[in-house]
Amino acid sequence: MSDTLLTIDGLTKAYPGVVANSDVSFDIMPGEIHALLGENGAGKSTLVKMIYGLVKPDSGQMHLHGNPFAPPEPRAARSAGVAMVFQHFSLFDALSVAENVALGMENPPGLRQLARKIREISTQYGLPLDPARRVADLSAGERQRVEIVRCLLQDPKLLIMDEPTSVLTPQEVEILFRTLRQLSAEGTAILYISHKLEEIRSICKRATILRGGKIVGSCRPRDKSARELAEMMVGAELKLTDRAERRLGDVVLSVTGLDLAPLSQFGPSLKDVSLNLHKGEVLGIGGVAGNGQEELLATLSGERPSASGTVTFNGRDISTLAPNARRRLGVLTAPEERLGHAAVPAMSLTDNTLLTGCVRQPLAPHGFVDTRATKAFAEKIIGAFDVRTPGPQVAAQALSGGNLQKFVIGREVLQQPDVLVVNQPTWGVDAAAAAAIRQSLLDVAARGGAVIVISQDLDELMEISDHFAALNEGRLSVPHKTDGLSIEDIGLMLGGAHGMTPADAPHGTHAAHDGGPA
Repeated sequence: MSDTLLTIDGLTKAYPGVVANSDVSFDIMPGEIHALLGENGAGKSTLVKMIYGLVKPDSGQMHLHGNPFAPPEPRAARSAGVAMVFQHFSLFDALSVAENVALGMENPPGLRQLARKIREISTQYGLPLDPARRVADLSAGERQRVEIVRCLLQDPKLLIMDEPTSVLTPQEVEILFRTLRQLSAEGTAILYISHKLEEIRSICKRATILRGGKIVGSCRPRDKSARELAEMMVGAELKLTDRAERRLGDVVLSVTGLDLAPLSQFGPSLKDVSLNLHKGEVLGIGGVAGNGQEELLATLSGERPSASGTVTFNGRDISTLAPNARRRLGVLTAPEERLGHAAVPAMSLTDNTLLTGCVRQPLAPHGFVDTRATKAFAEKIIGAFDVRTPGPQVAAQALSGGNLQKFVIGREVLQQPDVLVVNQPTWGVDAAAAAAIRQSLLDVAARGGAVIVISQDLDELMEISDHFAALNEGRLSVPHKTDGLSIEDIGLMLGGAHGMTPADAPHGTHAAHDGGPA
């Protein structure tokens, strides 16, 4: 079609042992917000990398504005009018906004002139930025604005966005969507990748669905439910999460007045964090990235003992206990960084099983590793959590992100924890894997365990949590029952309503119980 912006015709890309994309063909129209959907490993990342010039296709062709388009590198794609905002920001904390923007430009003007342009563009699109501010002092939403404004200064005709709302508050999502709709109205096309299907239904005009590297369908997202979109992605009926009614028991974990120094130079410190966790409870803790999530998990796991305050488990003070001692008692954790923190990349799944399983499982009796028992436990995890891998001898780094995440969560869940603390349990995981992980956490609570889920996915927290609290600049808000919480309530908590007491709770919220069973 003559009015097509980008035509993709038969793109194929193979790597040793896997075909990432096979004969992919579709088009994008000017001003269209077009969703690219698919589960983990479906080929979305490879496809957009070919469009952006990061990967060269083995066969097939593209046309931009009707002309052949085969960018050998991102610079060529940008000069042709294609820009991309990546899921993980590429910014330097110690530099200013203007300095970071300049680093991403081919021929940047002087900083004074650039600062003026940044103010003009950011104001024009409702993304206000101070060019002189240091990036380390910006929120996650403001950092994303830097990335977007850097792209807009190039006057793109196609903007690729990868999981753009994963670190934003609901209010910041609304601001972003207003900007995207304005860009669309001005003729800029947007290729939008997200696992948040309600967002896809809200903002995207068309969707192309990938599965196994091939296009398996297209649709108008508004004509489909989120579940129907998910089932198109996975090619099977999606199992619903079974959230059985539970009566909460006694306090199993109590945290009082925790303070912790930042884990990094620009990280937040924990300030007077307190909470009570009951048997059978799922406590959801939300917050935009960089507000103390890693610090909270580190101090609950025992990796970083707090500077002050106490952690008690079943009435016993465990504040000074190391991670293995806490594991032995029944306090288990799964950190956000699955490859490097939760699992050693080059080690096999069997050896990674031993790393945390040897404390509570009979894998190393009398100090000697029982290889057969360790392998059997790894195989049990693989089977129970549908980890797609040839076997336990495979290195952790060979698994897709979603499969490694299932393995990491399964390794902890099958050790029957009394308390399980997980950070970002379904980060970057497709709909089917996310549903399986969430169900496993609910199963822990159903048998009487207690779970703390730290997540930036508010839909996830509302789905599985009994109570919700928000982290902001290292402070934890008062927990409230999730039933009845509105998006406005949650946004207020995420924005820093630290001292909000039960009496101050927004209309429709209820304070979390603080003592006995619910």
